[in-house]
Amino acid sequence: MSFKAAAVQMCSGVDPAKNAAAMARLVREAVAQGATYVQTPEMTGMLQRDRAAARAVLTDEARDIIVKTGSELARELRIHMHVGSTAIALADGKIANRGFLFGPDGRILNRYDKIHMFDVDLDNGESWRESASYTAGSEARVLSLPFAEMGFAICYDVRFPALFRAQAVAGAEVMTVPSAFIKQTGEAHWEILLRARAIENGVFVVAAAQAGRHEDGRETFGHSMIIDPWGTVLASAGATGEAVIVAEIDPGAVKAAHDKIPNLRNGREFSVEKIAGAVAGGVAA
Repeated sequence: MSFKAAAVQMCSGVDPAKNAAAMARLVREAVAQGATYVQTPEMTGMLQRDRAAARAVLTDEARDIIVKTGSELARELRIHMHVGSTAIALADGKIANRGFLFGPDGRILNRYDKIHMFDVDLDNGESWRESASYTAGSEARVLSLPFAEMGFAICYDVRFPALFRAQAVAGAEVMTVPSAFIKQTGEAHWEILLRARAIENGVFVVAAAQAGRHEDGRETFGHSMIIDPWGTVLASAGATGEAVIVAEIDPGAVKAAHDKIPNLRNGREFSVEKIAGAVAGGVAA
């Protein structure tokens, strides 16, 4: 059965309560456009580079305002509400970068903790060490919903195709990639990576993004996207500011893509052997 999916683009600041209010306003706008599944970006609840300031306002899952608001919106609007992720305080003093999918009754149907940590050093001097504060997840899931089989990823996970392939092999028809891509890497790779994950697995990709200049000084790339199994961009937002994009998702298109190019079935086991390069007189044995 087809359904309307929405990706909500935000510019989250340092105050979780203000971000929750912005989320609620944008989700209502998405539902007014017919969406029954709505996704928000990575770190919907707060983008805050100051670790001490972030820890001062973080709470556990039971008290988190974004979790509470997400549940209330799902129940009130009778939708599947996907908080792409928010920062959740853990008992060991670290933080989870955790996504939540709420059913129309407000219950949590799935949690996903981001598996791959964004630990990078870029040419412009930007350096990020997500692992210094966050505990990496270790479990991927494919969730059976009334309208589709759904897989989960968050932001930097998109650079690890094995995660997407494993979920596609397990039956995922829609892959979700809520993100807060920084501008430098977004300009270079955002659309290419999302379309590649859709094409190589024959799945829909829904990616809600953070966008613009944030209160903590970082700049995110925006361009939230919904992409079909053939790699066509069905909907896309701009580079800055809030936005809501909506597209029709037909899981039947996944089967059609797999029938045309059955690479999930055609994959084969193989070994890799590392050998020496050419040497004088021929190739090393």
